[in-house]
Amino acid sequence: MDTQVKDSRPAEDHVAIRRRRFCSSCGGRFTTYERVQLRDLVVVKTNGRREDFDRDKLERSIRIATQKRPIEPERLDQMISGIVRRLESMGETDIPSGSIGEIVMESLARIDTVAYVRFASVYKNFQAADDFDKFVSELRPSAPEE
Repeated sequence: MDTQVKDSRPAEDHVAIRRRRFCSSCGGRFTTYERVQLRDLVVVKTNGRREDFDRDKLERSIRIATQKRPIEPERLDQMISGIVRRLESMGETDIPSGSIGEIVMESLARIDTVAYVRFASVYKNFQAADDFDKFVSELRPSAPEE
């Protein structure tokens, strides 16, 4: 496929380059995003299995947790980019999956409590309604004692 770049500029989050392209074969126009990858990260699962870090997988899990919530897509993109930058700047190429989960939960807690609980329910493997109840009760501020 032969394409020409028609326009190139930093994306809104300033961590990617947005390029408008033209396909000379079909005449179509489309947009690509190019991100700098500081290092190849490897996720170490709880069972010891290792797999390459996949930004798209991270994004999918966050989008599922935030589905139908009043969160701007740009804000999610910024949050995801911030999580990836934080992982890349940890200084390690091997990142435990638990560390990724904790960083995601920390980020979601700041922008939407419902999305935070949704993500936590999968990440912490809730099995029953009591698990939700216990988790949510820990979120509530305790009443002052008299």
